[in-house]
Amino acid sequence: MPYENISELPKSVRNLPSRAKALYMKAFNSFWEEYDVADDAEREKASHEAAWSAVKEQYEKDDETGEWVKTGEMIGKRPRHAMRHRKSGAASQDKAHA
Repeated sequence: MPYENISELPKSVRNLPSRAKALYMKAFNSFWEEYDVADDAEREKASHEAAWSAVKEQYEKDDETGEWVKTGEMIGKRPRHAMRHRKSGAASQDKAHA
């Protein structure tokens, strides 16, 4: 069954960024419409697999934080946004200790 809005997505998708959720829903619905088989359970399973595949083409999960980030936004093992936050936090601490 296709999803009408993001709030209907399964729990396994709720930790994705908003754009990744939208991508998941769009890919799921598209595959559901194209993959016309009599067995709805098979159709749903294949649609979820296609949706996860679409997400994993554009996003990756940070092993340390468990956060999903756009592919290419990882610096070493940390997402860019975590590195920016870490740098600004370190600068504030240095000023406080000076």
